[in-house]
Amino acid sequence: MLRRPFLSALLAAFAAVPLTLLVGLVATPAAHPAAATPVRVMPLGDSITGSPGCWRSLLWNRLQSTGHTDVDFVGTLGPQGCGQPYDGDNEGHGGYLVTNVANQNLLPGWLAATRPDVVLMHFGTNDVWSNIPPATILTAYSKLVDQMRASNPAMRIIVAKIIPMAPSSCAECGQRAVALNAVIDGWAAGKTTTASPIVVVDQWTGFSTTTDTYDGVHPNAAGDQKMSDRWYPALVAALGGVTPTSTPTGSPTPTGPPSPTASPTVPPTGSPTVDPPTTSPPAGVACTASFRITNQWQGGHQGEVTVRSTGTARTTGWRVSFTLPAGQQITQTWNADLTQTGSAVTARNVNWNGALAPAAEATFGFLGTNTGTATAPTATCTAS
Repeated sequence: MLRRPFLSALLAAFAAVPLTLLVGLVATPAAHPAAATPVRVMPLGDSITGSPGCWRSLLWNRLQSTGHTDVDFVGTLGPQGCGQPYDGDNEGHGGYLVTNVANQNLLPGWLAATRPDVVLMHFGTNDVWSNIPPATILTAYSKLVDQMRASNPAMRIIVAKIIPMAPSSCAECGQRAVALNAVIDGWAAGKTTTASPIVVVDQWTGFSTTTDTYDGVHPNAAGDQKMSDRWYPALVAALGGVTPTSTPTGSPTPTGPPSPTASPTVPPTGSPTVDPPTTSPPAGVACTASFRITNQWQGGHQGEVTVRSTGTARTTGWRVSFTLPAGQQITQTWNADLTQTGSAVTARNVNWNGALAPAAEATFGFLGTNTGTATAPTATCTAS
């Protein structure tokens, strides 16, 4: 019988094989391809991009529905309520001027935190409002592009001709926007490179301040749809030419506030309001409000209030109340309908930022005057 000697020899042969090879022979799992690294896209601008900038939610969901699921919107700012789930990270800073962002070197910190592959930039509305010459705005554009390319030499940059302007307080703004848009194509042609192309998206043509904005400046639902439709083909084309990197994203606090000369984008001009509730809020609806001074200079300051939905149900509106310290007065506001009676202030949502899902946030800002040092009062929030 040869069975026992054969078995002994077989066992001895296996004993001579390295353990790692045996494990590989016996239990090597099936290989799975690595998940694709998303392409990181930074929406960059002012309140038209970020407060709440609901064209971003429409654009994100259209990308998802058309198979572009490997996209990560990035920015140091989070989403605001737009009525649908979406990747809301962005770099849309309400009230900021592109010239101030360039002069104060704010962009490198945002880029370092988020490492985008593509930038969508709609920036310059506040500069136009402040009567800054187009040549100065383009100089700021160029500095930002240089900073983008320092962050990522293969950055793909999509720059908008800004949407039209017709605010009641600035009769000249409409023509100033036209003057800026008229020089963007030539600037882009001279600044583009093969490694880091600049594509211009015309957000101005066909956009009506009467039917596509709620205040002559900021897009309403129809305007958001138009902006999303204009961004989409340019962004899809950019996605096709991007080799994404793998640096993780983050969301630190921006490196600095806007300068005292920053003009807000939204002085309210009759935006629809939500009346304060006359009864107790519905079950599950609640909110909080946090007040902060974002910038301060001799005799003036800029502030911001963040409203957060803290309940278990969606809000349909909110009201924030606070009492200004002695010597402070609000002179201009955006993203809220604000009334003052002496030092008592009440701010209500406008028609597009009252609906907040649980944990969602909305912000409104303002400029004010002060004697001495401006301080932040305690704010209370009532949801409906």
